[in-house]
Amino acid sequence: MLELRHISYQVEDDGQNKEILQDINLTLDNRFIAFTGPNGGGKSTLAKVIAGIVTPTEGQIFLDGEDITGLNITERARRGISYAFQQPVRFKGITVKTLIDLAAQRRLSVKAACGYLSEVGLCAADYINREVNDSLSGGELKRIEIATVLARGTRFTLFDEPEAGIDLWSFQNLIRVFEKLHEDIQGTILIISHQERILNIADEIVVLADGRIRQHGPKDEILPGLLYGRNCPEGCCGGKQ
Repeated sequence: MLELRHISYQVEDDGQNKEILQDINLTLDNRFIAFTGPNGGGKSTLAKVIAGIVTPTEGQIFLDGEDITGLNITERARRGISYAFQQPVRFKGITVKTLIDLAAQRRLSVKAACGYLSEVGLCAADYINREVNDSLSGGELKRIEIATVLARGTRFTLFDEPEAGIDLWSFQNLIRVFEKLHEDIQGTILIISHQERILNIADEIVVLADGRIRQHGPKDEILPGLLYGRNCPEGCCGGKQ
């Protein structure tokens, strides 16, 4: 279980303190959770706070009762928190097989590594020895990144707009991957997204706007209001305040 208590984050902007996150209180426990809301509302910043990329100005973060507020991204990764970037990193000179080995923290058999690629809809024989470089499309990189998450077996995984920059065909495949992850979930998955199809497979939806949680609840309670503009922050899924 991950618990955020009174999380706030400020940055200096033209000599003034700008509040990016304001008094966030949230408990996340073994569920498929979607963060949504208008651009600039604080979603990505909150995910980076959870991952340890950004240090909150105020507040505390607890993982299964342990205060991890002062831990960096590496230390949190060791405790089972993974962060998948909006634009996956390319690694010239590193093969897909090596990347999966690094994620698993052990040398896997080719069969085992191929199994993770197959789970995300990639033909393993075509990718296992390829370099993780510019020859791969955005959709291919996203799925390889998800394969590394599966290999790690993390307890808490964050995906920042996984649909960004990929074509429709790749997006359809990503949806199938996330649906399978949802079925096999052994921990918490948190996805930042504006896409209805991703929101629709979540258990819970958290709506952030202006650095605050505006709504949080089961998908069946929150999603209809977002789709039809009821109680939806301006700029979120087309809704108006």
